Amino acid sequence: MTTQVIVVNGGSSSGKSGIVRCLQAELPEPWLTAAIDTFVDSLPASLRTTDAGIAFAPDGGVAIGEEFRRLEAAWREGVAATARAGAKVIVDDVFLGGPASQEPWRKALAGLDVLWVGVRCDSATAEAREIARGDRPRGMAAAQAEAVHRGVTYDLVVDTTRTEALACARTIAARVA
Repeated sequence: MTTQVIVVNGGSSSGKSGIVRCLQAELPEPWLTAAIDTFVDSLPASLRTTDAGIAFAPDGGVAIGEEFRRLEAAWREGVAATARAGAKVIVDDVFLGGPASQEPWRKALAGLDVLWVGVRCDSATAEAREIARGDRPRGMAAAQAEAVHRGVTYDLVVDTTRTEALACARTIAARVA
């Protein structure tokens, strides 16, 4: 089988989005992206600050509610349907629950050829990027740097602490069948 989906998991400010953009440029065929940030941005404002949706604490913590989970499940199934319909898809996600976040993707993508990629970045580097970005609560990158990887199974791991996004993308592209 040929790879149909690449799932990229890493903490906030780890460099996932840059790697995904580079992957799209490096891979010979067109690949769509499905990013958790885009999904969150698509939510109505009423779900971006409530217990039912997603809320970001001043210390960088993230609280997820039941309505968010329901809509996220629908989004995940839509991404899987897109891949089953013949599009190649790169998923850019943050597994806040570690393996409990990976499992719904495994179920949704069952029967598809998936490459699971972990994007690591040491917390100090991710935190510096977070400060430079200015669009995330301070502390989010440090809180997520290791937590999103605990218990998660990957086919490949890249580390952006000292490696540029393009080099990481080329490493991933070399594994795409």
